[in-house]
Amino acid sequence: MIIDIHGHYTTAPKELEAYRQKQIADLKEPSHTRSKGTLSVSDDQIRESIEKAQLKLQRERGTDVTIFSPRAAGMGHHIGDATTSLHWSQECNDLIHRVCTLFPKSFVGVCQLPQTPGVPPANCIPELERCVKEYGFIGCNLNPDPSGGYWKDPPLTDKWWYPFYEKLVELDVPAMVHVSMSCNPNFHTTGGHYINGDTTAFMQLITADLFKDFPSLKFIIPHGGGAVPYHWGRYRGIAQDLKKPLLKDHLLNNVFFDTCVYHQPGIDLLFKVIPVDNILFASEMVGAVRGIDPETGSYYDDTKRYVEALKLSPEDRSKVFEGNARRVYSRLKNKIPASR
Repeated sequence: MIIDIHGHYTTAPKELEAYRQKQIADLKEPSHTRSKGTLSVSDDQIRESIEKAQLKLQRERGTDVTIFSPRAAGMGHHIGDATTSLHWSQECNDLIHRVCTLFPKSFVGVCQLPQTPGVPPANCIPELERCVKEYGFIGCNLNPDPSGGYWKDPPLTDKWWYPFYEKLVELDVPAMVHVSMSCNPNFHTTGGHYINGDTTAFMQLITADLFKDFPSLKFIIPHGGGAVPYHWGRYRGIAQDLKKPLLKDHLLNNVFFDTCVYHQPGIDLLFKVIPVDNILFASEMVGAVRGIDPETGSYYDDTKRYVEALKLSPEDRSKVFEGNARRVYSRLKNKIPASR
């Protein structure tokens, strides 16, 4: 079985975006009564949006299951206030649940959190619990920068985050550390802000001792870890200068990386630097890069090709394609039976 741990509902019916635009427009009218409103999307619309995109590509590329969440750039945590974010997150998560209900063998849910700059992350706990306990979701996407490129909240290692981490540990669900839209014109969202977010989060973890307080907390850093594998020597050296343990002991029992790296040399480097036990297969399709690579004639985000070209042992290939995902997303066993 091949489990893709990083998929977003980027092809959601247009009604979802219309709902969001109305929500944003209502923010400009102070006298407007704040209400959640309604989103009307039929099952047939969901089927069409999935069957012609994500499911079609799953079948063509030979993957089996996608761990699926709302569109990352669309989370937009910097827009409005905590009520805005809650209503928007609930609608997005409800839609993911419907996808997973319609296609239970192909998609497993991960939730968006109703984060807001300046609002303690503990505010997100009720929505996390709703999605895990009522919908059977197996994780969440955690934005380390709800301000959208201005990094106004404390770092991930600050006790500001601790109540939320306690709930992650209690529920035994991991968090993918994933930023959303950049509203800072210096940082392109998918080309700059995403990679900056991955790298910044990893560096924050180096400087503290978060996993001494939360030894079973699990984070996935997407997009191959941003710049981390390329600069692994730098980070090992910084940790050493800070009198921290070796990175394999300091972080790698708790931090994992995905394979959303869109060329063979990048995947080669990732596997040369990061232990295979810390790498989970992912493609982020249909996502940040949708075109065909003229050098290979294949889609950039067809990452299965790159992993297969590595000539891994059968044991290591099984870990990357399935075993590591099941170990990190422990609730996956309740959704998709293990392959034999």
